[in-house]
Amino acid sequence: MADPSTYRPKPGEIPTDPGVYRFRDKDGRVIYVGKAKSLRPRLSSYFQDITALHPRTATMVRTGASVEWTVVGTEVEALQLEYSWIKEFDPRFNVKYRDDKSYPFLAVTMGEEYPRAQVMRGAKRRGTRYFGPFSHAWAIRETLDLLLRPFPVRTCSGGVFKRASMSGRPCLLGYIDKCSAPCVGRVSAEEHRAIAEDFCDFMAGNTTKFVKRLERRMKEASDELEFEQAARLRDDIGALEKALEKNAVVLGDATDADVFALADDELEAAVQVFFVRGGRIRGQRGWVVEKESEDLPELVGHLLQQVYGDPSEGTTDAVPREVLVPVLPADSDSVQEWLTRLRGANVDLRVPQRGDKRALAETVRRNAEQSLARHKVTRAGDLTARSVALQELQEALDLPEAPLRVECFDVSHVQGTNVVASMVVFEDGLARKAEYRRFIVRGATSGGDDGTPPVVDDTAAMHEVLTRRFLRYLDERDRATDVEVGDDGAADERAGGVEEVGGPRASGPIDEETGRPRRFAYPPNLVVVDGGLPQVNAAQRALADLGIDDVAVVGLAKRLEEVWVPGQDYPVILPRTSEGLYLLQRVRDEAHRFAITFHRQRRSKAMTVSALDGIPGLGETRRKALLKAFGSVKRLRTATVEEVEAVPGIGPTLAATVVERLHADEATRVPAVNLTTGEVLD
Repeated sequence: MADPSTYRPKPGEIPTDPGVYRFRDKDGRVIYVGKAKSLRPRLSSYFQDITALHPRTATMVRTGASVEWTVVGTEVEALQLEYSWIKEFDPRFNVKYRDDKSYPFLAVTMGEEYPRAQVMRGAKRRGTRYFGPFSHAWAIRETLDLLLRPFPVRTCSGGVFKRASMSGRPCLLGYIDKCSAPCVGRVSAEEHRAIAEDFCDFMAGNTTKFVKRLERRMKEASDELEFEQAARLRDDIGALEKALEKNAVVLGDATDADVFALADDELEAAVQVFFVRGGRIRGQRGWVVEKESEDLPELVGHLLQQVYGDPSEGTTDAVPREVLVPVLPADSDSVQEWLTRLRGANVDLRVPQRGDKRALAETVRRNAEQSLARHKVTRAGDLTARSVALQELQEALDLPEAPLRVECFDVSHVQGTNVVASMVVFEDGLARKAEYRRFIVRGATSGGDDGTPPVVDDTAAMHEVLTRRFLRYLDERDRATDVEVGDDGAADERAGGVEEVGGPRASGPIDEETGRPRRFAYPPNLVVVDGGLPQVNAAQRALADLGIDDVAVVGLAKRLEEVWVPGQDYPVILPRTSEGLYLLQRVRDEAHRFAITFHRQRRSKAMTVSALDGIPGLGETRRKALLKAFGSVKRLRTATVEEVEAVPGIGPTLAATVVERLHADEATRVPAVNLTTGEVLD
């Protein structure tokens, strides 16, 4: 690790203006982003006596190799820039709010031509409105089932919708009036979108007008002696009222507020938030965060950035009129001004003192305490445990430093077919899924030409994968260039009057066009392969052939969980209770899962039999073009030679061959099926 004194800024060089700063490691990667009202005292605090710093902060400073800063005009601008950089660079030493569990949302895909209501988890997508989060997926389905009577919005998948459109028959929900069946033209796209917008309006809390509208229509139907229609409307009103009963009123006057609470110990803090819309609790969400030297006001400030910083994280009205917090953030005026800008109207950021809002805040706090207690029981992400695991691996494998970045490789195939490999990445003991990679292995297979199964050399496959991965790393490293500065050492003026300072920076690991890390730009501290000594030696040979000697390689054999080191006749035996062994097992198991998932995808695709297979001159690209143009083989069979020839890439001879083959096979045609699932494809 670096000595902080080697890159400490000169006295007086750091300005006293507000701004945002970034620490980078020796590879140029951003490892920490922070903001300050005054940059000079904040940055100087990192270069004091290293023993006086928080252990995690001390590790960050020693891992860093340079520091740079950007001066901004106001504290609000610093808040916005800090959040955008954290989202862009995902620094490993910044506080990360991990959901204490995966909460499902009710999502309506308003970006599609025919919006669909569904249960959705994970990253949020543009053009989709989200309601929740809900505590359980069944709660969403139960609510959705009730509301499909008055709001018959589409809920089917794209495949079901397409098959119904082609067959002209709606699904079961269309027959029982729980879907308006836009797939068969029962309603137009505009009419279906209006239904979806009404559904979203109801879920957003504007409920009264829909109940009154249905009551008025029911009375009109009754006056006109349309009793069956009136009965249906009565049932629709009952469904709406039942859905409303599930959300009791907790705050009067149709209050819109988000209520936050914290429960913490020496290592971590649990966060809970209740989303109140129209006086009713519309959702709940929880996080667990590792505490560093930050106090609760700073944690609250970062939490509000996390929740409201990204417009794609929720609906357009994600910022409510009131934000109730347990303590005000350190720069509450700046945060309140930032929230007001996001909402476009005034936002009241405060600590509730009395009344119903104080009572609700206490309820949220009790939820946070229970969440922290549950997390302590199974603290898989415990900073202390992960630090112990990395320290144990450093000592057991005699590494010069703790393996902060670990990459694991695994090869998967069945009797030499569809050979693939995976690369998973763990940083600080946590999976970094955005940097996972998959490989198709082609050079490690022999035989198979005489009808016998091909033979795969696992060591050759491992050698190929490691070679390809580190060739890319060397290529990215060699492309590193320095950013030029002026003759006086000052940085150039950037757009918007923002000044970037801190000296030349290597841009090799960062893509200059996107500003994001390149795919294979960073070397690991430790490479783990799934296997024993032969696989380890093959991996070590691949690195040696490329001249890489600063990356450690080990293998984890499944049978006895032995750790193999290149060139040694006997494995390293870690205790069964070792945190280091547990980390290696997690890395290995994740690589195996990722590899076998990719292998199954390719195997399933290869086992799909189609009527277009075997037609001379019709390769995969042209098959895809035909299916894209006609939608299915069934429609292609009814096409003429001229219609087939109109498809890009299909000549007259090939078009005639396709039509002739499909017509000749019509009498004895076998439907295309997926041999794995048995599903009929055409």
